[in-house]
Amino acid sequence: MISAILHGFVLSFGLILAFGAQNIFLFNQGAAHKRLRHTMPSVVTASVCDTILIVLAVLGVSLIVMTVPVFQVIFFAAGFLFLIYIGWTIWASDPVEVNNKHGAMSAKKQVMFAISVSLLNPHAVLDTVGVIGANSLRYSTAPELIGFTVACIAVSWISFLGLVMIGKTIRTIDQEGKITVLINKISAVIIWGVAIYLGYQLYLII
Repeated sequence: MISAILHGFVLSFGLILAFGAQNIFLFNQGAAHKRLRHTMPSVVTASVCDTILIVLAVLGVSLIVMTVPVFQVIFFAAGFLFLIYIGWTIWASDPVEVNNKHGAMSAKKQVMFAISVSLLNPHAVLDTVGVIGANSLRYSTAPELIGFTVACIAVSWISFLGLVMIGKTIRTIDQEGKITVLINKISAVIIWGVAIYLGYQLYLII
């Protein structure tokens, strides 16, 4: 039981470290809002979406869906276009404007955007299905499987809250946006790299 919890914690934390569209969104909202409570729509929505994906991956539902060819084509095509767009918005974003609160979103916009970068983001979905779902197969008893799943979910909630807190902290020491722009440029390149990989996968399927 303890080993399953530790496994889930380390595995999920490793996936969170990959700075993708979801993490950048939370980081930027932390930098854009003056008060932490104003970022809660983003944190809660992203966390709930991750929870749903993790549970579906552990149950094997999402893995079954991903084996259907037509769903694969739709998923990779939509994901390719989505990541190209998200990469561009991150690359072209003005960190000074974000720090001056122009990048702050309303609660409704935060919820909608958090859903898009969580459930429409192939990087996040593939990580959850391919990594967490696959690793859950090693546990055959209910207590171990529940411990592994809860640990993965807990890491998502804690990490997403931590990301907005980091964004808020950097806002106070990075008024000119030099740190933020560096993080955004690197993240945009990574996201475009994932988009190219998905485009290649789509080419192989078609």
